[in-house]
Amino acid sequence: MSDFNDNVDLDTSQIEDIRNETAGRGLGRGGMAVGGGGLGLIGLLLVLLLKGLGGGGGDLAGLNNLNNEQVTTTPAAGSDLSATCRTGADANEKEECRIVGFVNSIQAFWAKAYAAAGERYPKAPTVFFTDGVQTGCGAASSDAGPFYCPPDRKVYIDLNFYNDLRTKFGANGGAFAEAYVLAHEYGHHVQNLEGILDRIGNDRQGPTSRAVRAELQADCFAGVWMKNAVDTGYISQVTESDVRDGLDAAAKVGDDYIQGRFQGTVTPESWTHGSSEQRQKWFYQGFNTGDFNQCNTSGAI
Repeated sequence: MSDFNDNVDLDTSQIEDIRNETAGRGLGRGGMAVGGGGLGLIGLLLVLLLKGLGGGGGDLAGLNNLNNEQVTTTPAAGSDLSATCRTGADANEKEECRIVGFVNSIQAFWAKAYAAAGERYPKAPTVFFTDGVQTGCGAASSDAGPFYCPPDRKVYIDLNFYNDLRTKFGANGGAFAEAYVLAHEYGHHVQNLEGILDRIGNDRQGPTSRAVRAELQADCFAGVWMKNAVDTGYISQVTESDVRDGLDAAAKVGDDYIQGRFQGTVTPESWTHGSSEQRQKWFYQGFNTGDFNQCNTSGAI
């Protein structure tokens, strides 16, 4: 099945591919606490918030890494993605090009939504890395899972995560499971632009916390994009199977599922992202309505 329109042009300028630079850097799987301790999407964003780094905009740029060294944003490196990922046909054949296509579609949706409100959407690059990376939020290993860094406004992903999502987390996989993960992270970008992340304050744990509500809103935003994906011009169709793959991925990164699978106990008071049920509910809320205005998680979980 083709997920992308074959003739659509891909925009690889939205990707910073530094995999060759970061491969084997030695930050290590499991060695960097910033990344979330191997729990994937219980990841960097809320770990940073728990450390009191969730507000203040540009003030966060001075974050030191775990070795107490000043961290700066990794510059873009040369990449051959522009040669290999030209059209939707390439996205239908190669995973890295498929991710480029999803990023293009997600950002096209938000650009259109902002334009409809008379505003401009500032695009956020997605950074491909391997093993570990230096970011505007500090040093992170692949164990952080995909994450969004508010200070440098970038999404980071080690593409090996998608294999982990299937093999370690037990997700069904599928292209739109991958897309859900990306759309969720870009939901955080929108929240950052709108000041939502700054309002989390100290309410950072528990199934009804502001932190969880922010994560569930990002899930809802992901569902809204998926509902409108075809209208962006990049995606050829979204099937019921695609939606099921997105719902399954949402369930597999629920706090209760991850805690039960990796720790053997479930402790709701420590949740930072929400239960599988919560995440599926809000993802489907977004998909069912197709309207980001219906993603207000402040009133009800």
